[in-house]
Amino acid sequence: MSRPPGSQGPQTRERILAVAQELFTQQGYEKTSLRDIAERLQITKAALYHYFERKEEILIELHLRLQELGANVLDELEAAPDGPARAAIWPRLANEMIDFMVENRALLLLHNRNRNAFESLDARGLGGGRDVEARFERILSSSAIPLTERVRMAAMVGVITEVFGESAAAFEDVPHEQLAGLVREAIALLVPTS
Repeated sequence: MSRPPGSQGPQTRERILAVAQELFTQQGYEKTSLRDIAERLQITKAALYHYFERKEEILIELHLRLQELGANVLDELEAAPDGPARAAIWPRLANEMIDFMVENRALLLLHNRNRNAFESLDARGLGGGRDVEARFERILSSSAIPLTERVRMAAMVGVITEVFGESAAAFEDVPHEQLAGLVREAIALLVPTS
């Protein structure tokens, strides 16, 4: 039935995460058990415990994948000189965010359908979401960036996260590239043409 724990290491871990993501999205985090995940994978619960002792550990791992995008964008923003230089790179980073969101729509849908579970992680400091938000807020608070640019930056994030995150289920049936194109059109209206 199952291979000895560790015989496939990272591949098995990824399979567990993929199956858990699918089950959490379909039936909800609360209604999915470790037994459900093990059965779908055709492994024993003991083999699953080798990788994840608790269901919450799987949820945290999936949550951190989304947080990684925010952290990468913020790293690049923070590396740019404070002021207009930061605002100037923002449209490119917004496009990278859209690409990431398109590539990870299933993960975003998981978040959308399991908000309470993810909010619980953040409330207990386990998800990393508050750190990302605080870092972005510090950037937007900089008086070295013109107010107009700060508002545009915030509005772009709002458009991207609303469509791909908060309202992901509403756009579930829209083809990826079509949705990405429409979001790019919407944020282009926020960027002044030279």
